[in-house]
Amino acid sequence: ELDEAKQRLLFGFFETYLRLSEEEEAKLRNEVSQMETKEAKQVMELIVSYEQRGMEKGIQQGVKQGMKQGRQKGIEEGKLDVVKRMLAKGYDVDTIHELTGLPVEKIERVKG
Repeated sequence: ELDEAKQRLLFGFFETYLRLSEEEEAKLRNEVSQMETKEAKQVMELIVSYEQRGMEKGIQQGVKQGMKQGRQKGIEEGKLDVVKRMLAKGYDVDTIHELTGLPVEKIERVKG
């Protein structure tokens, strides 16, 4: 029987060292299915917990990356809006480039 300490040890091992392919995971599940019922149930609970934590970490990383990309896109769109306003006020391309840091080519495209 897996006591709590053994469960934590196994979970730590899975999380730290084990990156299973689909084939390896199938083998592990097959071996677990051949264990005694109570022990197999405990190991499967660890595997499921491991998978859930992995998914949660992936979601968190995805959200962070999405937020970062969204901020960058918002900043870029804000700069383009400023470029349009500056062009409408008669600023020249070089001055706009100097103030916004945008490439001259991009400013020229906005200018049309």
